Amino acid sequence: MDSVLDFLYSVWGIAVVVGVLVVGLIVGLMRPGRRRPPAPPPDVDVRGPGPADTAAPEAPPHDAAAQPSTPPAPTLERPERAGRRMQRLRARLARSNTAFGRSLLALLGGGKLDEEAWEDVEDTLIASDLGVEAATQLVDKLKQRVSAEGTTDEETMRGWLREDLIELIDPSMDRRISSRRLEDRPAVLLVVGVNGTGKTTTVGKLARVMVAEERKVLLGAADTFRAAAADQLQTWGARVGVDTIRSDKEGADPAAVAFDAVKAGQESDADVVIIDTAGRLHNKANLMDELGKIKRVIEKRSPIDEVLLVLDATTGQNGLKQAEVFAQVVNVTGIVLTKLDGTAKGGIVVGVQRQLGVPVKLVGLGEGPDDLAPFDPATFVDALLD
Repeated sequence: MDSVLDFLYSVWGIAVVVGVLVVGLIVGLMRPGRRRPPAPPPDVDVRGPGPADTAAPEAPPHDAAAQPSTPPAPTLERPERAGRRMQRLRARLARSNTAFGRSLLALLGGGKLDEEAWEDVEDTLIASDLGVEAATQLVDKLKQRVSAEGTTDEETMRGWLREDLIELIDPSMDRRISSRRLEDRPAVLLVVGVNGTGKTTTVGKLARVMVAEERKVLLGAADTFRAAAADQLQTWGARVGVDTIRSDKEGADPAAVAFDAVKAGQESDADVVIIDTAGRLHNKANLMDELGKIKRVIEKRSPIDEVLLVLDATTGQNGLKQAEVFAQVVNVTGIVLTKLDGTAKGGIVVGVQRQLGVPVKLVGLGEGPDDLAPFDPATFVDALLD
């Protein structure tokens, strides 16, 4: 034992002990075993799953939970103003009426205007729905000019024809549409017409015309026979921020809805109330009587400032017959011609004005939301002869 102790305290003993300890330490580090996990980063929960973790997440504070999620308000459309609409009017009419203008100018500027040629001119005018009386009047005036001036130059003839057509359309007619609030009430517009003329769509487009002129508009859905008509009108209004008064009951009394719309317009300080009515055949007495009732009921609450008759320009002379009947029942003050860009028969403008004695105030040019424009005689004639 003493010899062992002497060895451990000797230099060699100390070296052996130190060597054993170093080898043991190295072997211990190399042996696989349990390692201490690294410290978690701050604010991260590293607890294993347990009852607390499987429970429902904590509710937000009371104030935050009480706030409803409000969807963003829809972006309202900005309707096109009248000036740009008129530019498109001329371009579209020129494209659809080229046959009319070309054939007339070819006949008048052909250098030989004998009796047969004049008859061809008159036939062309009548075929455009100008009407026999108006066509004869126009041809007689052109004959007098040719006889007096002794010329058939195409540009000269075009100028004369332009002047005479504008005169026939009568630019002196008042084509303004009532759209301003009057003292204590809004202007009231009643829109009527037969089935299939695009009447409800026209009312929606007319609302856009008014909004573009910064008027406060209210719509009345008095076409209660078709729920889809009220839905359609409400959709048109919503696109430009215009409210619609309607009944949720299909077949409700249209006169009552019209009355409520005017009342709501008075109470909401609207500038104008536009009332859509059901399309009706002009030869159905009961339907026309109902239209008369709508007018009478509205007038118990407010005068009616405009009765606009919507006519399909492609119906030609049949449209004139429709216009006569409506004028007898509701005192039409203005005409809206739809689908004017789809026909070469632009003469209906002259025909309907001469027959009813009321002006064409608006024209529909296509399917777009802003394809309704105020009617301007000079622009219309230029488009026909372009």
